[in-house]
Amino acid sequence: MKLGIIGSGDVAKSLGDGFSAIGYDVMLGSRDPSRSDLKEWHKDNQHKQVGSPTEAAAFGDIAILALAWHASEDVLSGIRPQLSGKIVIDVTNPIVFDEEDNPELSIGFTISAGEIVQQILSDSHVVKTLNTVSHQSMVNPAFKGGLPVMFMCGNNSSAKKKVRELLVDIGWQDINDIGTIEKSRLLEPLCLTWLMYGQLHAEANFNHAFSVISKN
Repeated sequence: MKLGIIGSGDVAKSLGDGFSAIGYDVMLGSRDPSRSDLKEWHKDNQHKQVGSPTEAAAFGDIAILALAWHASEDVLSGIRPQLSGKIVIDVTNPIVFDEEDNPELSIGFTISAGEIVQQILSDSHVVKTLNTVSHQSMVNPAFKGGLPVMFMCGNNSSAKKKVRELLVDIGWQDINDIGTIEKSRLLEPLCLTWLMYGQLHAEANFNHAFSVISKN
């Protein structure tokens, strides 16, 4: 299977590393594919490629949106035809960082980034997931405190089933489907909670995740 990852930052590269290591063919989509760090990233690896966002969208059987939120809407509008009919995994969070204040959501309550992505990509099947951990923990998550949970939401049952399979492939065991894409309104603030915890416990170096436990 081929995965087109729209983005070329830490999240995109970590996911590209993880999926290519288990045999997936991956293409990162960057506005500057000639960047030296990207050349080094895919050097001598037959499963890794770098192209433009349009090329990555066309390349993938499934696409992963791994951009900063402020750039996502413009990029998605330009690559919508290449994503028609495909599953799009949305790992974005609409968070604004302020050096003098705490991070905040730029949108929320009545709309979410996940819903906006689905509106722009009306011919695609958007699944929100992997937005509540650091990029270092997206692949083969391991935590001393217990089994981490990964939530997902989306409108298409078949798409979520396929995304669940991909999550299992990269090491997730506890995967919870919480409903339609509107539930992104819950998952995106959860990332904000994750960030705030990391700021309060700096010694943990943001190496934490959420877990769901039961008495039974």
